[in-house]
Amino acid sequence: MLVKQWMATKPIIIDENISIMKACQLMKEYSIRRIPVVKQDRIVGIVSDRDIKDAAPSKTASMDDHNLYYLLSETRIKDIMTRHPLTLRENDSVEKAAVIMLENRISGLPVVNDQDQVVGMITQTDIFKVMVSITGIYRSPIQLACNVEDHPGSINNLVNIIRSQGARLTSVLTCEEHVSCGRREVYVRIKDISDERLETLVEELKKDFNILYFIREDISQIPKKVMKDGD
Repeated sequence: MLVKQWMATKPIIIDENISIMKACQLMKEYSIRRIPVVKQDRIVGIVSDRDIKDAAPSKTASMDDHNLYYLLSETRIKDIMTRHPLTLRENDSVEKAAVIMLENRISGLPVVNDQDQVVGMITQTDIFKVMVSITGIYRSPIQLACNVEDHPGSINNLVNIIRSQGARLTSVLTCEEHVSCGRREVYVRIKDISDERLETLVEELKKDFNILYFIREDISQIPKKVMKDGD
């Protein structure tokens, strides 16, 4: 999956000469935590709510409201922004975006074109949306997990047994973490299978595979919160 399929398009951007106060107002207005900073339409930095908090005087500072207002309205974003920020291109993979965020402990990345113009923004929330989409949990409540030998055809054999019981596959994911050499874990979401056939399926799989678990989840009662772009 590519970044351009999941990023927020037309993100809020600010000029490097905008004041801290204006940037803070924009973050509150649009419920975002970071804004790319541009100079002549090219990205030169990024500013986060943490940058603004660190730059603003503490509440205990000996400064009256008038002087505090003056400081925040006169200090330019270019004086506190992070220069040369990490960026992505539209055709980078979402997986690459996730790795960069994880390794650098950041929660969002600007997406730029060949002219270094900001064309989008991708955040941790977008990554979560991708994960939910590729797992297929909204479309299938049943997940089977198996520990299988890592050789050609092993996953195909697993899938064929599942299909032999009339089940339809929603997603197949694999992982090589936390397993011994030469093995992998396979996570399969299936649908359109009765409880009776599911029991039969599990018994069939046990003959050839190490079943880690099988679950039927009900997510219909999970409270939903509408997330805004940039959360």
